[in-house]
Amino acid sequence: MSYWLKELMEADEEIAKLIIKELQRQRETLDLIPSENFAPLPVLSALGSVLTNKYSEGYPGRRYYGGNEVIDEIEKLAIERAKKVFGVPYVNVQPYSGTPANLAVYVSTCKVGDTIMGLDLREGGHLSHGWEVSLSGILYKSVPYHLDKDGFIDIDGTRKLAREHKPKLIWCGYSAYVRTFPFKEFGEIADEVGAYMVADIAHIAGLVAAGVHPSPSPYAHIVTTTTHKTLRGPRAAMIMVTDKGLQKDEDLPEKIDKAVFPGLQGGPHENNIAAIAVALKLVQEPAFREYAEQVVKNARALAKTLVEEGFKLVTGGTDTHMVLIDLSDHGVGKGILAQEALELCGVIVNKNTVPGERSSPFYPSGIRAGTPAVTSRGMKEKEMEEIGELIAEVSKEALKFELPSKNRQEYIREFKAKMRENNVIVECRRKVKDLCEKFPIYEELGG
Repeated sequence: MSYWLKELMEADEEIAKLIIKELQRQRETLDLIPSENFAPLPVLSALGSVLTNKYSEGYPGRRYYGGNEVIDEIEKLAIERAKKVFGVPYVNVQPYSGTPANLAVYVSTCKVGDTIMGLDLREGGHLSHGWEVSLSGILYKSVPYHLDKDGFIDIDGTRKLAREHKPKLIWCGYSAYVRTFPFKEFGEIADEVGAYMVADIAHIAGLVAAGVHPSPSPYAHIVTTTTHKTLRGPRAAMIMVTDKGLQKDEDLPEKIDKAVFPGLQGGPHENNIAAIAVALKLVQEPAFREYAEQVVKNARALAKTLVEEGFKLVTGGTDTHMVLIDLSDHGVGKGILAQEALELCGVIVNKNTVPGERSSPFYPSGIRAGTPAVTSRGMKEKEMEEIGELIAEVSKEALKFELPSKNRQEYIREFKAKMRENNVIVECRRKVKDLCEKFPIYEELGG
């Protein structure tokens, strides 16, 4: 047992045991949720450091509290590394997470009631890009754009909507879009109507940093991202202004700084900021580019296997770290059945809406799977083929069931009870454990 765990066990045995239980769950399951990853131990070390003790409201050289000399150095180092990695002149590393970062962009560029555009949530967009239950949809007039019939971004339709509605801000960034993000086209649309183009690269930041996916920097005015997912950092976020953004508004950095603090947040979490700096240092090593390249190779191998197994994928494949499996031909709302069945055997995916969704986001007709975490374990194409076959085998069992229109929660409980005894699930669980044992994680943590 590692030192930190011994200390925690002595202080709070209940929490320590739950952490060990979660560590064991991560070790024994295949994490295919595209937005999750395994942060390297140096990142975890920074997160659990004495930096958590310090208040540092304000910015380097302009703090409200004293005693921030070292903190200033840490934050400036994180900023400079981010500038280098993403090729931008300005970065704010203080946002607590992605949605607050996006809200800060609104505050710095829009007035309440201004028109904004983002991809429809049901087609792969994000809550903070104008969905009706988010503050972004409540405070601003949201005009969503859409996918075409093949599941790609409808560029012509988006241009037509932008010309008609003259938005103040257009998002190019997605939660469930598997193809190359159309930064250039969106930059042109935004320029035509005088809008800010904001690239939300939360999902693909690691791919962009490694040069595996095109960068938004030449086309966007502002770039936002979380720092975990493919970047393998802590749960935090950054806001960046590009050279193009400075040309549009030279005061944009100051406006964003004020929007983050004091507009939306108090003291920044400097342990997170130090962990961002660590992640950005690791990103610049050759091994990270190899990792990012393998993430995409693995996603394509997974997609190929699923197609060969007879499953329909949105757009037919992937360019990124993610595949989106469309189960709508098998009935409405069966994504949750596939998710629950797969989790029983240790394959962790998430239910997801698909283009043309006929069910609610709580009971959607697709599942989303990604390769960042399994690639962090060292898995390659051969393992993706095995995983694809497991997903297919288990999903086919789940698809034999029909989701009722009423009493769905009770039905799902009964469904899971039946599936626990299913021979396919039992055998799949054994295969998953064997595969996980071949690619261990966090061995240094003991437990």
